[in-house]
Amino acid sequence: MSRRALSDLPPDTFDDGRDAQAGERADDEPEVALAADDGPEIDFDFEPGAVQAGTEVIRRFWSTLPPSPGVYRMLNARGDVLYVGKAKNLKARVGSYARGQAHSNRIARMISQTAAMEFVTTATETEALLLEANLIKQLKPRFNVLMRDDKSFPYILVTDDGPAPQIVKHRGARRRKGNYYGPFASVWAVNRTVNALQRAFLLRTCTDSYYENRTRPCLLYQIKRCSGPCTGEISSDDYRVMADSARAFLAGKSNAVKDRMRTEMQEASEAMEFERAARFRDRIAALSAIQGVQGVNTQGVEEADVFALDEQAGQFCIEVFFFRNFQNWGNRAYFPKADRTMTADEVLGSFIGQFYDDKPAPRLVLTSHAVEDAELVAAALSSRVEHRVEIHRPSRSERKNLVDYAQRNAKEALARRLADTASQGKLLAALGQAFGLERAPRRIEVYDNSHIMGTNAVGGMIVAGPTGFMKTHYRTFNIKSEELTPGDDYGMMREVLQRRFKRLVKEAPRTPAEAAVAAAEGGAPEPVPEAASAEDAEVFPAWPDLVLIDGGKGQLDAARVALEAVGVADVPLVGVAKGRDRDAGRETFFVPDRPPFRLPPRDPTLYFVQRLRDEAHRFAIGSHRAKRKREMTRNPLDEIAGIGPSRKRALLHHFGTVKAIERAAYEDLARAPGVNAATARAVYDFFHAGA
Repeated sequence: MSRRALSDLPPDTFDDGRDAQAGERADDEPEVALAADDGPEIDFDFEPGAVQAGTEVIRRFWSTLPPSPGVYRMLNARGDVLYVGKAKNLKARVGSYARGQAHSNRIARMISQTAAMEFVTTATETEALLLEANLIKQLKPRFNVLMRDDKSFPYILVTDDGPAPQIVKHRGARRRKGNYYGPFASVWAVNRTVNALQRAFLLRTCTDSYYENRTRPCLLYQIKRCSGPCTGEISSDDYRVMADSARAFLAGKSNAVKDRMRTEMQEASEAMEFERAARFRDRIAALSAIQGVQGVNTQGVEEADVFALDEQAGQFCIEVFFFRNFQNWGNRAYFPKADRTMTADEVLGSFIGQFYDDKPAPRLVLTSHAVEDAELVAAALSSRVEHRVEIHRPSRSERKNLVDYAQRNAKEALARRLADTASQGKLLAALGQAFGLERAPRRIEVYDNSHIMGTNAVGGMIVAGPTGFMKTHYRTFNIKSEELTPGDDYGMMREVLQRRFKRLVKEAPRTPAEAAVAAAEGGAPEPVPEAASAEDAEVFPAWPDLVLIDGGKGQLDAARVALEAVGVADVPLVGVAKGRDRDAGRETFFVPDRPPFRLPPRDPTLYFVQRLRDEAHRFAIGSHRAKRKREMTRNPLDEIAGIGPSRKRALLHHFGTVKAIERAAYEDLARAPGVNAATARAVYDFFHAGA
């Protein structure tokens, strides 16, 4: 629908976005819309009629919306979520999409693809903001700002669920009782800090099972990295005091802890206890090392996260620095996916909301740009923690220096990424030319298998694209077929590729024939349309443009048979056979309907293929080793129906080992604490089924 057509609608068709009681605007502009005077006219790289159809859809939903806070989702004809937004007034916000204002090209595309909408009302706008961030991370709508790296941060945990607190690095859900300190930007930063804290407070890092079975102190005690609570080398009370000191130091009371150590060192020196005084001296030095090894020194910022954004060539980089206890605990660069028409303020505000969706916010958040709805975002973050969160854009003093430092890092990180992307683009173009492709591949999939004499067989798939290895797209395949001969590499490759492409045809059909098959099997009802715009072209494709197989002609034939079995015949396949004596640089390439060939030595394209092949090999071997380790440590009790963690623990506590449980008579099993007659019978029958 054109701008004029919208303006010709009756004046009472839409709410004008004004609060009737207050007589002023009530959050009526969508987050991504531009003001009518500043925004561009719609640039139609799609059918104008599609915009009109999308507007009609929005109008139907708008008519029944309440003027309350909530979250709305815009969906396309396939049911995929296009955009997630929050609003203080759902009726005003949704109505603004079809009032006839000059939307940006992105908003017009979004409206043109909208076939349905979904809504969730909330009690407050703060709740709406939190829900919006959660849904964006889960659904990954294409028109929102998306975090590309969703990996959790490591923390330091000082446990409080046993007789002797343990200090360990931790990542993931906080199920264990204790105090968590962080986040740290990398595992390296955690390891360095834990090592220094070991020297300073002599806390144990061993597991509980190791701790409970010690009869003499371990090597860490001998090198003065642990106080030996496992064998009573230190009393429980004294050990608790040291653990409390470690908690106080990590909580920000570092000066008080160091002052107390200096006092005790002085007292020991005056009492002629020079060895004890030397121990305090070494502990103070260890604490000083933690505070001294920093990229940025802070004097007035005890606890803060610093967010700095840089934009170049239509791409964004956000550098995040973590400061705790007046210390720099590392930094990490993010490259969020955002439309080129979005402002830096919009990108940064949306990013911060998603960033703290699964982690607590510090008391202070410093930003390089003004965050949209900063007070609302701060209130939402404060509701999740036990302190007030402040979002501030500094203009002077030490805080401004920290932001400037972070922004320089963001600028440099984005420049490196752009350079790497350009180099990657050249390699992809050369790869496409070497293998006779019509254009440079945007998605490359590489497959490899790993096993030992057919046991614990695993297939691995790695993915590479314009930005390098796409690790979120990696997949592992546990070989399931019982008909395969152990060690049949060809059969394994056929199974892996059949499962991969059968699912791909079902979830992302490209042709009417594939769509019909998918619909018959309960998959997608219609084919995915081809990219119609630059925006669509930037979406990472689901289908590979090139498939590399780690193997020679036999593996290539197996792969071709697998794809033909699921009706796929147009995906380019290349077999990469290792050279003589498995030397890198002598690889032979097998392409269907083409004689085997090699690439010239020292050819950058050859090195690129080697990198891809080696990454697939690494990933497959790592998956195989992880599976083999799980098999080696698997407890037979896990295979018995009705035996949960509590009963398994009761049996092991009573009998000591699985072997003892296996040899036990039914009467002995029934007498074990926490085990009833039915459980005893199930356990006995499991171990004596063949008797």
